[in-house]
Amino acid sequence: MRADRAIILAAGRGSRMKAVTRNLPKGLIELDGKSLVEWQIAALRKAGIEDIVIVTGYRMEQFRHFGTRIAFNPEWETTNMVHTLFCVEDEADRPVIISYSDVIYDSEYVRFLAKDSRDTVICYDLDWHDLWSRRFDDPLSDAESFRVNTDGSIQDIGRSTQTLSDIQGQYMGLLRFTPATIRAIRTITDEAQRRKMDMTGLLRLLIEAGHPVYGLPVQGRWCEIDDETDLSVARSLVAEERIPRPF
Repeated sequence: MRADRAIILAAGRGSRMKAVTRNLPKGLIELDGKSLVEWQIAALRKAGIEDIVIVTGYRMEQFRHFGTRIAFNPEWETTNMVHTLFCVEDEADRPVIISYSDVIYDSEYVRFLAKDSRDTVICYDLDWHDLWSRRFDDPLSDAESFRVNTDGSIQDIGRSTQTLSDIQGQYMGLLRFTPATIRAIRTITDEAQRRKMDMTGLLRLLIEAGHPVYGLPVQGRWCEIDDETDLSVARSLVAEERIPRPF
């Protein structure tokens, strides 16, 4: 079943951006005249997804003018991304696209995910080393393990490694869940676990529990903005037209 709804996880402040997010949620950082959330909304709509929910936390009121539905994680300061997602668990009563608020990406990737028929699918970048080389002096200082089985299912994700053979790509913060995924998460976790769990930790737990997580390989045309260096890299990639503008 095609996904026709999206959830943007935008509860956090983004403390690694330092003064940039002193009074501004991370998802509202400006890139090329538009906020990151506007980039995501435009990419989602260009891919045919109009039903968009933004789950907010820090400075919630600043998200009210985007023409989307708004939800709120009142415990955003003390919980992690999985808890933020479960604040809108009912929105996953059909296939949904889930997007971090600090990434920008080609709208084509949303189209690929939306029409995928599998329950739990994540985009990953085969050309990760090029991007990480621009973001870090040593790409292996930040890159995490990512190994894929021959059937496209993920074997390992999100562990620290210094071995290139452990890294067949990098997870992008853009994924697809169905109600079956949510049921599986509820089966293998409790509320206390979900409050502290990050998304890669959850994906790894799903894999270990026998619930397959599949990878959708892409090549470049995206960026994560985690700190001020990343913002500079993203500006360069957009200027070089290596990330297409969805506007």
